Amino acid sequence: MTNVSTVFDRVLPLNLIANTAIFYVAARLYLLPLISRFRPQQILVPILLLHSMRHLGMMFPTRGATYPGLPPQFAYPAAFGDLVTAIIAFAAIPRAVWVGSPQSAAKVATAQKASYKPIKGGLIGRSFLT
Repeated sequence: MTNVSTVFDRVLPLNLIANTAIFYVAARLYLLPLISRFRPQQILVPILLLHSMRHLGMMFPTRGATYPGLPPQFAYPAAFGDLVTAIIAFAAIPRAVWVGSPQSAAKVATAQKASYKPIKGGLIGRSFLT
């Protein structure tokens, strides 16, 4: 029984290493040769979608999802850090899509010019915050 549990303790690291190698090969074969054809926004949105799934890190403190010896000092900060990262990535998607549109430069310039009102005691307007 001890040998079986030792094997099961090594499954997660083996999965992580194997998946990393597979994604490396896939990126090397399919993504890197084409990357110069894309605008940065076209690359950014899939990356944000991928990181929007980091809410799965909430599995760290769940019983049965990880091995029992996982220290809570690691599990809880990692879980909630992944959740916050997923929320930020998902919230950034509309902005990444909007910035990628051809008219976005004109929209930004018009919005900043229209929203400029001097702040008391300084020359920076509200557009500085956007």
